[in-house]
Amino acid sequence: MAALFETSFATPLFFSSNANNNNSATSKSPSHDLRFHHTHTHTHSHTPSSSSPSLQPQPEPDSDSTRDRRRAVRVAWEKLVRWSRSWRSKNKTDVLERTKKVVVLGGGSFGTAMAAHVANRKAELEVNMLVRDPQVCFSINERHCNCKYFPDHWLPDNVVATTDAKSALLNADYCLHAVPVQFSASFLESVADYVDPSLPFISLSKGLELNTLRMMAQIIPQALRNPRQPFVALSGPSFALELMNKLPTAMVVASKDKKLANKVQQLLASSHLRISTSSDVTGVEIAGALKNVLAIAAGIVEGMNLGNNSMAALVSQGCSEIRWLATKMGAKPTTITGLSGTGDIMLTCFVNLSRNRTVGVRLGLGEKLEDILSSMNQVAEGVSTAGAVIALAQKYNVKMPVLTAVARIIDNELTPKKAVFELMSLPQVEEV
Repeated sequence: MAALFETSFATPLFFSSNANNNNSATSKSPSHDLRFHHTHTHTHSHTPSSSSPSLQPQPEPDSDSTRDRRRAVRVAWEKLVRWSRSWRSKNKTDVLERTKKVVVLGGGSFGTAMAAHVANRKAELEVNMLVRDPQVCFSINERHCNCKYFPDHWLPDNVVATTDAKSALLNADYCLHAVPVQFSASFLESVADYVDPSLPFISLSKGLELNTLRMMAQIIPQALRNPRQPFVALSGPSFALELMNKLPTAMVVASKDKKLANKVQQLLASSHLRISTSSDVTGVEIAGALKNVLAIAAGIVEGMNLGNNSMAALVSQGCSEIRWLATKMGAKPTTITGLSGTGDIMLTCFVNLSRNRTVGVRLGLGEKLEDILSSMNQVAEGVSTAGAVIALAQKYNVKMPVLTAVARIIDNELTPKKAVFELMSLPQVEEV
């Protein structure tokens, strides 16, 4: 791609008739005389300035080197396109054609965005959203929008909302689970009787259960009393609003069942949503949970106006802490540096749309946590996850100073200012 941009700007922009006239020896402009006049002689001869762009040697537009470079770029791109077409033809399945119904558990922003995305994949597909708010249910069915989260976004006609779990789950081919982690177990236990034992659950929820330290891969099958319930974790840098606006996005589906991961990939992948597959469920889930806590820390730095140096240092340290814990738990380091790790961390820590970052910003500005949470209409998972992270760190004997500081701030045991002082006072050690 760099070569593409390089050739695009190879045109000698400064060779024009006006430029040649302005730099001629007969030019009478004062600026020209001051720039090129020799002060040590009384002649009016002009010496070309080596710094003048218009007089710099320019490569020929169609020189052999330029043509060779363009040819190499074109050949590389054509190979990529041919490989892409060949791969798609070999891996084409009828997953979408065979899918008749998808159920989405939860009526929040991300669940709504994914419901709209899946519904747009096929007009004949029935997408049922199981919601608990009658007002949201009414607005989806009668106004084709989620009045609470996306009042200005039209939902496809094949998205239907209901408060009846039995009808929503009946004959579903796939289930997208978008209930916040802390409420997932109790919710799933209440609908377990209507869940088919073979129904694949695609978890959109990110976090750790506070008291049990469980991830969704454990919560879902245990709550449904079925250890063999098919499970997939979906994660990656993805704001619901941008999914609704069909902006280019890339995510990861992780499952121990490779065939199931490939099926979900085929179900969800579209022209504006790339889906990669992974077998590292632990890595994808733990990165998705811990990045929310790190985002609170990043928000605190922003709210305290500590500067860009501080932000970069904090986030890089947080990434290391996440990697230390995740690998101790059996995750692959490459997962932590991939879409569901570094990709999600960058999005959540640096962009204002992040709920967890917003909590941190307001904490850094001096607001109280209870006031912040009471004013929000969405769940910031990092607040609940922070305590669980510290318990995990103790269990696996991993030192996590940044994420521990966040937990202490949330528990009102440490002020943001004091936390910064203590972090900066830690021993100067070798980077690991």
